Amino acid sequence: MSAVAVPLTGTRQLLHASLRHDGRLFAPWVAAVTVLSASSVLIYPFVFPDQSDRLALSAAIGTNPALGLIFGPARDLSTVDGFNAWRSLALGGFLVGLGAIFAVVRATRAQEDSGQAELLASGVMGRSSRLMSGIGIALLGSVAAGVVAGVVTVLCGGGWETSLLLGATFTATGWMFASVAAVTAQLGGDARTASSLAVGTLGALYVLRGFCTSLELPSWTVWANPLGWTLETRPASGDRWSPLLLALAFTVALVVVAFVLQGRRDFGQGSIAQRPGPARGAARSTWRLALRLNAPQAITWTVAFAMLGVVFGYFVASVDDLFSGEAGVQQILASGATTPDELTAAFVRTILSLVGIIAAVPGVQVLLKVRAEELADRVEPVMAGAVRRERYYASNVLLAVAGSTVYVLLAGTLVALLASRADVGVTFADVLLQAVAIAPAVWTVVAVSVAVVGARPAASLVAWVGVLLSFGLTLLGPTFGLDDWVLGISPFWHVPAVTAVGPDWSGLGWVSLVTAGLVAVGFAGFRRRDLAR
Repeated sequence: MSAVAVPLTGTRQLLHASLRHDGRLFAPWVAAVTVLSASSVLIYPFVFPDQSDRLALSAAIGTNPALGLIFGPARDLSTVDGFNAWRSLALGGFLVGLGAIFAVVRATRAQEDSGQAELLASGVMGRSSRLMSGIGIALLGSVAAGVVAGVVTVLCGGGWETSLLLGATFTATGWMFASVAAVTAQLGGDARTASSLAVGTLGALYVLRGFCTSLELPSWTVWANPLGWTLETRPASGDRWSPLLLALAFTVALVVVAFVLQGRRDFGQGSIAQRPGPARGAARSTWRLALRLNAPQAITWTVAFAMLGVVFGYFVASVDDLFSGEAGVQQILASGATTPDELTAAFVRTILSLVGIIAAVPGVQVLLKVRAEELADRVEPVMAGAVRRERYYASNVLLAVAGSTVYVLLAGTLVALLASRADVGVTFADVLLQAVAIAPAVWTVVAVSVAVVGARPAASLVAWVGVLLSFGLTLLGPTFGLDDWVLGISPFWHVPAVTAVGPDWSGLGWVSLVTAGLVAVGFAGFRRRDLAR
């Protein structure tokens, strides 16, 4: 009997129970994508009430190609549906894809790691029931995200066909990456590795999609990318449903692969074998312990930022071509409102700010790993020895901050190298100094997680607030004309343009004070609170 034909006894009952207990964990992703789409429809008439405002929006996006890298091509910003498609299509699909990945891994490898899967397997249940149940949760959650987002967007003023097509792209992306997660759950040696492989795949495809569309590379480069299929549906500027059939075929094919792989691996193990640890512990300090626990993640992120540096460096090196294709940019330059060098410097600052926001993610993960170790009862034995809490926590905080800084400088060095060779108006020293100036802002974002994990670990999700606020305010805030005090919530807003005449460094001083305050709160809380509480 083939692996695919293994009985799925008990799948319906397990799926029903899983939806009752874990289904709510998909709700935040449904809410996030719904708010993203519906808010676009609601705010557009107020922020851009007439044609002149909409032309100014097009010009602003044209002068900042980094926005195209994240949100995709802006095909039609003169209508509410066109604006919503630009703002929500790529990013909304990314969010639902993340939710689907976590749902599948949580219901499969995470249960094997915790021992729950072994308990379930002691009943009347087929070998493939858990995998099918996990995929089912992700598929249903993705459908809910697409339907709710589409219907709510219509009720807020969006067009029926465009809004429903937009919701369908969210669902299709969720389905595709549910199948990707089903495969990585069979490859990874544990849940964390499986999640990293799936999220890494999503991130790489997302960046490549933005890179190809921003530089207007041949159309086959978009069609070769599964995330490119959703862009080709063209909501509000074509409304094509047929590319979603490719997403469906992709999902079915990878689900079949996942079941085949599951039939060939041992329970609790992955197709990629884990290397056994030493017979005796080699970590003689809290610093070495923190480094050992996070080493696989650190290696993965180092490779990722090296790739980001190359991609973003080539992107900056092509900035002249990007600007020459924008009529609005040429009008701004012709009016004398700015110069090509100033536009390039602003673009470099935005690109490196994006690098900094991404670099804060592994820093937050290191702090959340501290919480995971607590809940697994592996911190108390360490504390039972001659180890002070402050020392243990400081080792992890130092690793989080140092790691994020290294990632920024690694990517920044590669961007500087490629940009300086392209003769686009910035030198190697300019770009590298801009990357160094980004680092204090990254520390502030990481410090939010230091404070949360140290003082209020039960609210661990709040550790991501700094990343989310920085992303939204840094990339979209200026486009919407938000007040300076709102933009100033993001630490990246205070990073000066180093190539400007007499750059103002005082903002980074205030940012550093905020960082110090958050770190102090985190250490005070970790010293006083109960572990695993």
